[in-house]
Amino acid sequence: MLADKDRIFTNIYGWEPFSLDAAKKRGDWDNTKDILAKGRDAIIAEMKASGLRGRGGAGFPTGMKWSFMPKESDGRPHYLVINADESEPGTCKDRDILRHEPHKLLEGALIAGFAMGAHRAYIYMRGEFCNEGSTINRAIREAYDAGLLGKNAAGSGWDFDVVLHRGAGAYICGEETALIESIEGKKGQPRNKPPFPAGAGLYACPTTVNNVETIAVAPSILRRGGAWFAGLGKDEKNTGTKLFCISGHVNNRCNVEEEMGIPLKDLIEKHAGGVRGGWDNLLAIIPGGSSTPLLPKHICDTVTMDFDSLRAVQSGLGTAGVIVMDKSTDIVGAIARLSHFYMHESCGQCTPCREGTGWLYRIMQRMAVGNATLDEIDMLLDLTKEIEGHTICAHGDASAWPIQGLFRHFRPEVEKRIMEYRKEAA
Repeated sequence: MLADKDRIFTNIYGWEPFSLDAAKKRGDWDNTKDILAKGRDAIIAEMKASGLRGRGGAGFPTGMKWSFMPKESDGRPHYLVINADESEPGTCKDRDILRHEPHKLLEGALIAGFAMGAHRAYIYMRGEFCNEGSTINRAIREAYDAGLLGKNAAGSGWDFDVVLHRGAGAYICGEETALIESIEGKKGQPRNKPPFPAGAGLYACPTTVNNVETIAVAPSILRRGGAWFAGLGKDEKNTGTKLFCISGHVNNRCNVEEEMGIPLKDLIEKHAGGVRGGWDNLLAIIPGGSSTPLLPKHICDTVTMDFDSLRAVQSGLGTAGVIVMDKSTDIVGAIARLSHFYMHESCGQCTPCREGTGWLYRIMQRMAVGNATLDEIDMLLDLTKEIEGHTICAHGDASAWPIQGLFRHFRPEVEKRIMEYRKEAA
């Protein structure tokens, strides 16, 4: 388990105020000027050494992503965009950072912005986050009043502004280019890549988009050193700490910071009070937010919570939104419900996703009650393959993977339901 001395988010439960004074007592904004004095190259090198991978779902190495920004300006401004959309079902980590640790995010934004040559950051916040928006606005005002943002931010000689931009609550705006389109006042639809945001992003200027948690951990890494962060976690590709969101059929739903690579069973048993009715009552777990394929109990017994281990069992860490389902769950109905979500949230730009997600939902609705044929199982799987990998963004993949996971592990349950429905109808 993670030692308290290595914990980054010490106020994630809001036991103390989020205010600047309280944040400083917890170590935020401590000698930020000295961190920036190391220079852009040194900061990026330290982030690379930490092994930090993006905490928004894709898991791309953060230091490498920062290094993609042009070293010299060609006259266009550089931008940092912080993705606080967090619309993935089962995920509630960024919301708690915004609520209880906003100054970690703002300090991280200044450091990241400086490392990329950006003088302005946009925080793109999900529309439903009303209270969180008020909190971050108050934190921004506190930081400006204290000289930590604005002209000569934190006495560093670097001018840096932070702007809060509220979205309208669209899941698709969690995709970085759709988010950029939304900030520009357009319909939130993903862009074709290339060009990538580092070359032409917000307002056609060099831009980096990072998740809230990714930016918020940067100050701690740069204070304690990349080697410290790299020393936590399972291995060199899965380093550091991670916020895990545990919901569903557990005794204590919670957000918890733990080391990357903690066994899934330990995470549930030690932090969430165990599965309702005991571990043997477990049916399946979605390990990384609703778009990652579910895992049955026999895999959950031994799998560890990191990028590579979950990929090896044909799932993913994603946002680490752990959704626990016990044996009372109608597993087919649960996945049908998710398929409705992905149909509803499709932006409609790509035909495979616009049409395919509707097909997936309608067929899954019938399969949930058994009103289907056995042949339709393979037909539905073929349909998911026609959607997966054939769209501009990963929304098509996200709609396909839950259904693929269902049939990979619970196909007999679907077949049984179809046969029982036939018997009753005969």
